[in-house]
Amino acid sequence: MVQSPEDVAELLSSFEGAPRSTFREPVSQFEYTPEDLADAEPADIASLLTTAPVSVDELVRQSGQGAAAVQLALLELEIAGRLERHAAGKVSLSS
Repeated sequence: MVQSPEDVAELLSSFEGAPRSTFREPVSQFEYTPEDLADAEPADIASLLTTAPVSVDELVRQSGQGAAAVQLALLELEIAGRLERHAAGKVSLSS
C-alpha cells in the first residue's frame, strides 16, 4: 500500500524495467488453417436491422451467430454506408 510519495520513490529506485516475477506462461503460436478461415463468414443481420437503434448484443442474440460474425457483418454494412452507429453500442440502418 502506498501512503506517501516516498513509498513510490522507494519502489521506483530499484525498478529496472524487468518484471519481478520470472514466471511466464508460454505463448502458443496459433496457425490459421483454411477451415478456420472458411468459418469467418459475416452473419446475415441486415434483415434484423431497421432505422430504430438496437444493441449489438441483441443482434448477436437474435441472429444466433457469434459476436465476431455479427461485428464483421456490421463492418461491411458500415463500409457500404448502410449502417449508423449510435451511443451505448447501438446500431441502425441508415435513413
